[in-house]
Amino acid sequence: MLHFFQDLWEYPFLRNAVAAALLAAVAAGVTGSLVVVRRSTYLAGAVSHSVLAGLGLARLLERRFGIGWLPPMAGAALAAVAAALLLAWLTLRGRHRSDSVLSAVWTGGMALGVSFVAATPGYQDDLMSYLFGSLLLVSGADLLWMLAADLVVLGVMVFCYNRFLAIAFNAELARLRGVSTGCYEVIYYVMTALTVVLLVRVAGIVLAVALLTLPAAAAGLLTRRLDRMMALAVGIGAGVSLLGLALSYGPGWPPGATIVELAIIAYLAVAVGKKLYPRA
Repeated sequence: MLHFFQDLWEYPFLRNAVAAALLAAVAAGVTGSLVVVRRSTYLAGAVSHSVLAGLGLARLLERRFGIGWLPPMAGAALAAVAAALLLAWLTLRGRHRSDSVLSAVWTGGMALGVSFVAATPGYQDDLMSYLFGSLLLVSGADLLWMLAADLVVLGVMVFCYNRFLAIAFNAELARLRGVSTGCYEVIYYVMTALTVVLLVRVAGIVLAVALLTLPAAAAGLLTRRLDRMMALAVGIGAGVSLLGLALSYGPGWPPGATIVELAIIAYLAVAVGKKLYPRA
């Protein structure tokens, strides 16, 4: 860990990684708290696995057709938002079972991504890094995109917090009181999609859901207020991300996997602590 702090001031890529981890923790803490409260983890999972389709399509257009205006992260964002809108349209209309729709989007997104990658000339080693994260490869452009996504998530939460709170705990009552629940559901789906794309850069497609939900779940054991839960989730997420990055740097471990492992430990520690000291 000492080498990490020594190299932090020397190498820009390490400073980029730290900034990316902190930016990801903000969006994950805010959106993840809603996901945990609403018990919609499978929504985030379906969206995250659809990201591979956007990544693969962007690289296919670039390598085979010379179309370079769609970078991989932009393709990931478009695919995630498209998947979220599709899920909202199919599930909110009440004509389709949510578990069947989620399964179809989850597996369909991965299948499309694999097909796009297979059709792309050359070996896609950089594209495959998105499966398990590439935190040490974050560029300045990625940081700007992550900052923009954070601002969008925070802005949406500021303006929609009361509606999200009402829908999360009693959607039927909120509807009876005149809240346009369908509109806010779509906003929630899209916000979740943007957050998942942001986390894919840190922990990868496979592990993004864990980083989205575990800090929020740990925070949910410590407080019953949603706003405090969000703040605690941001702090826990930032803590495990920075610690995981520092611990993994020296041995050369995958930082995304180390961060998720620490998130699991943090959640278990909070759960055991609450069991032993329920009044604390």
